[in-house]
Amino acid sequence: MTDLPFAITLGVGSSLANHTGSWRVERPEYVARRPPCADGCPAGEDPQRWLYRAEERGYEAAWREIMTVNPFPAIIGRVCYHPCESACNRGQLDEPVGINAVERFLGDEAIRRGWTVTGDVPPTGHRVLIIGAGPAGLSAAYHLRLLGHDVTVRDSGEEPGGMMRYGIPAYRLPRDILDAEIARIVELGVRLDLRHTVTDLRAEAAGFDAVFVAVGAQLGRRIDIPAGDGARVLDAVTMLHDVAGGQAPQLGRRVVVYGGGNTAMDAARSARRIGATDAVVVYRRTRDRMPAHEVDLNQAREEGITVRWLSTLTQIDGERVRVEKMRLDDNGFPQPTGEYEDLPADAVVLAVGQEADLSLLRGVDGVELDGGRVRVGPDLMTGRPGVFAGGDIIKAEQTVTNAIGQGRRAASAIDAYLRGRPTPPVPSSAPATFDRLNTWYYADAPAAVTPRLAAARRVSTFDEVIGGLDESTALFEARRCLSCGNCFECDNCYGVCPDNAIRKLGPGLGFEIDYDYCKGCGLCVAECPAGAMEMVPEQARR
Repeated sequence: MTDLPFAITLGVGSSLANHTGSWRVERPEYVARRPPCADGCPAGEDPQRWLYRAEERGYEAAWREIMTVNPFPAIIGRVCYHPCESACNRGQLDEPVGINAVERFLGDEAIRRGWTVTGDVPPTGHRVLIIGAGPAGLSAAYHLRLLGHDVTVRDSGEEPGGMMRYGIPAYRLPRDILDAEIARIVELGVRLDLRHTVTDLRAEAAGFDAVFVAVGAQLGRRIDIPAGDGARVLDAVTMLHDVAGGQAPQLGRRVVVYGGGNTAMDAARSARRIGATDAVVVYRRTRDRMPAHEVDLNQAREEGITVRWLSTLTQIDGERVRVEKMRLDDNGFPQPTGEYEDLPADAVVLAVGQEADLSLLRGVDGVELDGGRVRVGPDLMTGRPGVFAGGDIIKAEQTVTNAIGQGRRAASAIDAYLRGRPTPPVPSSAPATFDRLNTWYYADAPAAVTPRLAAARRVSTFDEVIGGLDESTALFEARRCLSCGNCFECDNCYGVCPDNAIRKLGPGLGFEIDYDYCKGCGLCVAECPAGAMEMVPEQARR
């Protein structure tokens, strides 16, 4: 026999000749963990699933993956504040993946190429009435139609979209994009009754098997501030609605906006675009307590809008407002200081919150209100069987993305109700945390920067401010995904296994472990970049 090198006692191929699997006390297993981006998405998307397809240039397949959950990828790609990116593990490595920008690219590509969705499910014979053609109502209509139900949407507006049309300015959401994605839903066979104000739910619901109420919060909240006879005061919701409808109010050159949310930012930025040369936002707390998102505040400042922190309005007269300086107490609440200052103002826009008109629910047995919101159960059904509610009229985060997610949840619950089945549970899995990743396998790849309209041009036009990614940049951004917690077939486990116990199943099918030969050394688990493997005690498997 040929002499073997020092310390080698077994011949070549012995791992396959001997069933070494009996040596182990632990065994590796492939796992599928839930990526943090999926946990962070209020609409219920799993971005990793469609990013995986996009990075292989399967753009239509990626778009269709999104459409199983969210019928508005081009819209969400513009107006969502992307909590998925805040949760992205890559943010702890360099910068989060630009999930929102890639979703926008896919949505725009679908519109450009004319991709459509068809409903091939046989009709169920059930009729569902949806009140409100905003993001929650239209999302529910889309999913219910795909489930085979007959759907009618009624809305008091001239055009569908709700606050997507009348609350979000065109410089954030161009109307051709909004119209294209709504048209796709209507083409599925959803009936749309516009200029139809519902005042009596019981009368309107006759002939329908279920109702989803999603009228939104389209009333601006009023507050009591002493005002002179010549004061020009309006609420931000009405102002944005009028601007969107082509009837912009005459505000004058100097405009004061009172409030600190995203609506306040939109009102101030819109005021600049319709003629104001001086727009000031007055907010009674500090920046760290301001509800407006950072991106909106930064863009507003770039456009010349100023913010008066720790200030509140105490008096509104014809051409000025009186502002009292505030201070925060030990609990973070603003307290008056007795120090005042006058600011010139031709108009004051109040952006201090929104309310819903719920008069249509008056007298409906079983429907209960709680602080101006409709009380619902986990399945979004009210106390009256067959009547569901969602969107801004229930206690939840008031964003387009969340409303879209609620529409989908409502559709699932309504479908279960109509079929006499329990609402399907939401599947859960262990989270894919950053500490499970082998990040040194991934090359440095800073996030792509989306193009923006120059600030000097913005204030004279409602043209879109933030541009989209081109194909090459979107492809690069999709490929920055770390595939947290899920196998992407990198072959690391296959390459490092000393026992040849990892077997390829073919493209897209992953791997399997031959436990007759696996000794349980754990190399495959230690070297998995995505944290898609784990060691489990052997005795637990026998």
